[in-house]
Amino acid sequence: MIEVTTAALAAHPVLDGMPADHLEVLAGFASDVAFPAGHRLFEESLGADQFWLLQSGSVALDLRVPGQGRVRIDTVGPGELLGWSWRFPPYRWAFGAVTASPVRAFEFDAQAVRASCASEPAFGHEVTGRLAYVLAKRLESTRVRLIDASVRPVGTR
Repeated sequence: MIEVTTAALAAHPVLDGMPADHLEVLAGFASDVAFPAGHRLFEESLGADQFWLLQSGSVALDLRVPGQGRVRIDTVGPGELLGWSWRFPPYRWAFGAVTASPVRAFEFDAQAVRASCASEPAFGHEVTGRLAYVLAKRLESTRVRLIDASVRPVGTR
């Protein structure tokens, strides 16, 4: 297994500007991983035990829709965070995720990061703030897509 360094984490856009001591904590819980295209990373409603910072490739987020099966709802790509359900009770995935192409990522032990967030308030504030920023961007993107879908003429949907 390749050791994840603080320098490697500092270069990831999600962690840009994070204090060195916080990067050090994260590096202790990280692994450098690779997945082939078509690999299911997690399933909706199951326990959320890790999260990823994507270095390359893309991951399709999906949701089970009665009568339609899995429906793709978004795609996460390089430089982005995959997974937020690990941070909020009940720690279960809100969506499913499957690699849409080969992926390289930093994978984090969510339980260990959560424990450090609880025991080190400054670290917890930093991590939660970055996660909130990602969630806000995704909500804005979803809002734009919903508006776009609602204004299209009926025959073009």
